[in-house]
Amino acid sequence: MNVLKSTLFALIALVSISCQSKTKTPKPASEPMAQAEKPSEAELQQYETAYFASGCFWCVEAVFESVKGVKEAVSGYAGGAEDNPTYEEVSYGKTTHAEAVEVYYDPKEVSFFELVQVFFGSHDPTTLNRQGPDRGPQYRSIAFYKDDKQKQIIEAYMKALDESKVYGEPIVTQVEPFTKFWKAEDYHQDYEKKHPNNPYITNVSVPRLNRFKQNFPKYLKEDAH
Repeated sequence: MNVLKSTLFALIALVSISCQSKTKTPKPASEPMAQAEKPSEAELQQYETAYFASGCFWCVEAVFESVKGVKEAVSGYAGGAEDNPTYEEVSYGKTTHAEAVEVYYDPKEVSFFELVQVFFGSHDPTTLNRQGPDRGPQYRSIAFYKDDKQKQIIEAYMKALDESKVYGEPIVTQVEPFTKFWKAEDYHQDYEKKHPNNPYITNVSVPRLNRFKQNFPKYLKEDAH
């Protein structure tokens, strides 16, 4: 209960979120930064996965990759019915998918409950079909569950947030069973790190990440502080 209470207080600071318009150019030209070596597909298979959608996946991926116990976060699409969705289709609302992330995590280091706290602590779950400057159902808030236990964790935490009136408005996050995740095109992966000078990254993504870091320092990896 103490963990929940302290998290609720931190969430209050995140309610007021103001962002500028997202540049919807698929491949802005900017010099990529040097990247740390990524875990291989074989290495990732030893970890658990969780799935979340809360606006532009560039932002969401960066948030989860800063969290201790998270080994990788992958940008992609989920929550829809269409096969093989593309960025052009999803971002312009031509599918029923949302931009989402696949989170690989070590349950010995971070629990699913803590990932749910990260999810709600890094976006505004009261805005329907919108996150910051991004509007449309492709940017809706979704917490996916893989079993009944995960569903109960999500719903119980949402109830606690609503009862505590942390946001001042009802939470509109969808709670859906996980079915399929479609990995986004390669140029979207680690987009924030590779394109630090992109206007959307500097004006929206980085401030969103920094707000999360400021309010939830205990969740961060050592090199993310």
